[in-house]
Amino acid sequence: MLCGIDEAGRGPIAGPLVVAGVVIKNEIKGLNDSKQLSEKKREALFDTIKENTYHHIVFTDAKTIDEIGLSLCLKNSILEIMQKLQENSSSFLMDGNTSFGIQNLEHKIKADATVQEVSAASILAKVSRDRYMCKIAGDYPNYNFQKHKGYGTKAHLDAIKEFGRSDQHRFTFKLKALGEEAIKTNKATQKSLF
Repeated sequence: MLCGIDEAGRGPIAGPLVVAGVVIKNEIKGLNDSKQLSEKKREALFDTIKENTYHHIVFTDAKTIDEIGLSLCLKNSILEIMQKLQENSSSFLMDGNTSFGIQNLEHKIKADATVQEVSAASILAKVSRDRYMCKIAGDYPNYNFQKHKGYGTKAHLDAIKEFGRSDQHRFTFKLKALGEEAIKTNKATQKSLF
């Protein structure tokens, strides 16, 4: 059986990276790339997918993304999914153009739109992440996370200009719109300043 893997939250400037793996047990109708479905349709499919699959969802917070980098966070999430679902799956397929150097992981561009297991994974990842951003929005009222889900919209960038970043933001994601340059800092030098 195939385990499809996809992520949500690679590009935002706030919130977690969420990676999901799905092995389908029973047929699920209406699957597609989560970006091609309305929020209502994704929400409707979420529980159906959970009820009819073996699945595992991994959250990585913004602090960890800053500390070890996005690629390693993705790789660690994929390895965790492969380990958790290995008894239910004989092969693993990741949406995208890389296997992150992981043995036994295949990859395919646009798999989220063409392979139902990856479509299901994209929906679980997207809905899980969106729900999380809506859940924390009340704790961070200055940022309206429920509206943009942490992506770099004009309103979100304006909020960062006014209030700075919160602990949900990725500090290593430098924003040209805020006049930030991608600067590599020497941690040893930083520590000696404080």
